[in-house]
Amino acid sequence: MKEFDVIVVGAGPAGLTAGIYLARAKQRVLIVDQATVGGQVILTHAVANYPGLPETSGYQLVATMRKQAQDFGCTLLSNSPITDISFRGNVKSLVAKGETYQAKAVILAVGGDPRTLGLESETRLRGKGISYCATCDGDFFTGQEIVVIGGGNSALEEAVSLTTYASKVTVVHQFDNFQAYAHAVEEAEHNPKIHFIMESLVEEFTGDDFLTSVRIKSKKDGQVTEIPASGAFIFIGYVPKTKPFLDCVELNKSGEIMVDDGMATSVPGVFAAGDARKKRFRQITTAVSDGTIAALSAMEYMATAKPA
Repeated sequence: MKEFDVIVVGAGPAGLTAGIYLARAKQRVLIVDQATVGGQVILTHAVANYPGLPETSGYQLVATMRKQAQDFGCTLLSNSPITDISFRGNVKSLVAKGETYQAKAVILAVGGDPRTLGLESETRLRGKGISYCATCDGDFFTGQEIVVIGGGNSALEEAVSLTTYASKVTVVHQFDNFQAYAHAVEEAEHNPKIHFIMESLVEEFTGDDFLTSVRIKSKKDGQVTEIPASGAFIFIGYVPKTKPFLDCVELNKSGEIMVDDGMATSVPGVFAAGDARKKRFRQITTAVSDGTIAALSAMEYMATAKPA
């Protein structure tokens, strides 16, 4: 049995920020993540709007956050799926890699996974031309034609970054307008390598061993077109990684954790922060804000909670 004051589940910007605030306040903090420390931010090609910093990579930003958390005394446990959870009572516990960890409070900052189109051909060709990470896989398609699916900030920003490698980028979007900020739309529209196909849906990815084309269908007239492409990058949002907590805290129908203004969940002593909670905007800065509030709320809770 290993005891801490607070266990933070998730090591993205929200979780790392919570850890930094808690450990600096001399709390014993465990940050545990089922994957690599950093969350989705490490997949971001460039971060240009983080206040106080010049443009940097998502990987470098998270590396700095990680070092801060460790320097203040956080214990980090990565690649450690949680196999058992108990949030009942004043002492919370979870099991990871066969070890049981206990704490007075828990902060859930589990983030999300890339949303998929749900096509059989997408599953079959994943890693064989289909990707969800421009930073990871962009250079594999140097001089080639690729497709980007989506119409939000991530889709357009990553489409621009992919023009560094690809000879042509075709953006396929299901609506007649983009759900992105004006500057992202303007940058994409002014890039000569980027072309747009609007009001269309991907019907199928084709290819045997590797992707060779993308079949799309117009929502206006039903016409089907096949676009030659050796790569397809899908940026249509994220699904909260909250399934393990389905019976632990209140979730909405989208699987997002319900919290109050202090990031408190429906369970006393359990808080949530970042992309896994119900919120309108999902940015690095909003995740950092959530982590700060959750940490301060957790300390307030521990100071007022009755002894076990």
